[in-house]
Amino acid sequence: MSEEQARIREYGAPGIVITWEPGRCQHSTNCVRGLPQVFDNQARPWIDPTGAGVEDIVSTIDRCPSFALGYRTEDGRTRTAPSE
Repeated sequence: MSEEQARIREYGAPGIVITWEPGRCQHSTNCVRGLPQVFDNQARPWIDPTGAGVEDIVSTIDRCPSFALGYRTEDGRTRTAPSE
């Protein structure tokens, strides 16, 4: 995995920070199909955390099978990739 793929990118909005680890992404498209107003693989940047509410974002990210997507919420919830 290249250094660029290993880098975790962050996208913040009030109440949430979305994290994305490109090297983990399996392109299941659960995010794009589940919440296209936040996850749009044709846009740059492709993640817009202002496109939906925190609960909808958390629910969609929780369905990411590769753990490429994660989050930190203002109320203390987190989702990160498990240790390898």
